[in-house]
Amino acid sequence: MTDRLLEVEGLKKSFPIQGGAFGKQIGEVKAVDDVSFFIKKGETLGLVGESGCGKSTTGKTLLRLLEPTEGKIYFEGKEITNLPKNEMRRLRREMQMVFQDPFASLNPRHKVEKILEEPLIVHGVTDSKERKKRVRQLLEIVGLNDYHAKRYPHQFSGGQRQRIGIARALAVHPKLIVADEPVSALDVSIQSQVLNLLKDLQEEFDLTYLFIAHDLGVVRHISDRVGVMYLGRIVELADSEELYENPKHPYTKALLSAVPVPDVDFQKERVILRGDVPSPANPPAGCAFHTRCPAAMEQCAHKRPLFKEVEKGHYAACHLYE
Repeated sequence: MTDRLLEVEGLKKSFPIQGGAFGKQIGEVKAVDDVSFFIKKGETLGLVGESGCGKSTTGKTLLRLLEPTEGKIYFEGKEITNLPKNEMRRLRREMQMVFQDPFASLNPRHKVEKILEEPLIVHGVTDSKERKKRVRQLLEIVGLNDYHAKRYPHQFSGGQRQRIGIARALAVHPKLIVADEPVSALDVSIQSQVLNLLKDLQEEFDLTYLFIAHDLGVVRHISDRVGVMYLGRIVELADSEELYENPKHPYTKALLSAVPVPDVDFQKERVILRGDVPSPANPPAGCAFHTRCPAAMEQCAHKRPLFKEVEKGHYAACHLYE
């Protein structure tokens, strides 16, 4: 489809578990387990789920910061799953990442000017004056001042550091930005400022976002469509308002029931899940959610549900809709 910037088919990412006297592989952690989705040009796809469900691993694998175990990744219709490193390096000009922790993602030994110049140098901007000019532009775009270029990361607040991280991602004019929980490490008062900045930048520069978060309120504020992950799999995906108003999967219903509602008259009935999240090193057979699902049936324990369209534009992986 020409309007699809990124498409993923059957993506899997496993990490080996090593043990014993000789450090042999004794198992594997299935961090991402057969994930398929697409992102249209100019839209924001939100990816939500509990910690450890594979959201961040999915984002890093899309950019090949982690190599996929199986599956195919297409960017602008071209398969990039097995691109050589030199070609992938050139392509990364088109796809950048904003990391979760603004305290750890910036080099503490470098001034902001050098941090923002680095991607320009890597991608072939050799003129020093041009780089300095671009740094000033970037700082202005994200709401910082010229003199901030001469400071070190520790001299900034968390919100300012995340603005610097966003400026670094914008430096080489990307088309796709993977935002990995970009506001989760920030104060609530600062989160809305950064979210509004991201929305403004998307309009101004025609950006496409994969927005990863565990806060359902944040995702609703910024996303056009939302995918819900559980134990390495996407269990539901739909337009943002449709997903929040008409959730299909029992896991999505449980997540949404936990979101606080200001008006007590409209408070939804709380869905309490039993047990703990299973280990991704030993996921349950059949539907991964069946061990905690209030609507589990016999077939859920041994047959994996297909991820399919249950209503127009609304996808779910659940035996209730087969």
